[in-house]
Amino acid sequence: MHETFTHQHHAHCESGVFTSLLCHHGVDISESMVFGIGSGLFFSHLPFVKVYGLPLTAYRIAPGGIIKRAAKRLGIRLKFERFRDEEKGVLALDQALADGRPIGLQTGVFWLPFFPPAYRFQFNAHNLIVYGKEGDDYLISDPTLDRPVKCPSSDLRKARFSKGFLAPKGKMYYPVEIPRDLDYRKAVSKGIREVCSKMLNKVHSLVGVRSIRAMAKKIPAWPQKQGEKYAAAQLANLIRMQEEIGTGGAGFRFLYASFLQEAGDMLGMDELLVLSERMTKVGDRWNSFAYKAAPVCKGRKKGSAVYTELRDILLDCADQEYGIFSDLRRVKI
Repeated sequence: MHETFTHQHHAHCESGVFTSLLCHHGVDISESMVFGIGSGLFFSHLPFVKVYGLPLTAYRIAPGGIIKRAAKRLGIRLKFERFRDEEKGVLALDQALADGRPIGLQTGVFWLPFFPPAYRFQFNAHNLIVYGKEGDDYLISDPTLDRPVKCPSSDLRKARFSKGFLAPKGKMYYPVEIPRDLDYRKAVSKGIREVCSKMLNKVHSLVGVRSIRAMAKKIPAWPQKQGEKYAAAQLANLIRMQEEIGTGGAGFRFLYASFLQEAGDMLGMDELLVLSERMTKVGDRWNSFAYKAAPVCKGRKKGSAVYTELRDILLDCADQEYGIFSDLRRVKI
């Protein structure tokens, strides 16, 4: 079976895995389309929720949400399995591979030996595909890598049953039913509506554009309130979530711009093409934030002036995104 599976390199693990699984089953779909239909774009900064000692910042919806939403909106039925017993989880994966199925897995990055040591940290929501087994090694298609790799069974087992926040518990999944005709217009419309609703949320300042503004306004006070070292660590975490965990760059803004462009071309809607260009420009501003923050994280720059500049960049991002999502919400698809 594994000889018929084609590895694909994508921007993000979750949207990339689902795209590769669908392509394997004959669906011609891009990662950006999966990401957009799955309402992947998001923002939330929760200073009172600490993950490994730092406030939680998310640039995308909760892990697993992209796949579940995209599948539901396209009418695709998936089978999900989790396991309390590790042995049952291993046997279930081996049986699925013996049946000729490539399988999506949720794993812990720390235990994956094909990642360089610098990239192995305690993140338990990394998705990849297992498409075969040779001896004691599993054949892995990780969409964030440019080629397939092998992984010893003992290491993959540790990754599948890693403990801690977002513990995968052996989670595996695969498509079991795919419609012959997919209604992209309806799926695109639903995906866009949910992103606009969340990003323009008016209930509280923990979600969407309001959360970007709230976080930005507090940044200049970080060094005085928390100390230069902890303030720099917070900035480093923001950049990591934006440019590494938020693979594709700029906290998924470029990936979402690609979705709007593809949807505009597919549906013949120039409004979406214009909004795609505007979203790309916002992505450039997010990149500027990371570029300006990097010297602070490395201890090369200190003082209130640089933190004020970072605040102003994020406030500009928030203003632009408010305009984009307000206009996007008015587009009739």
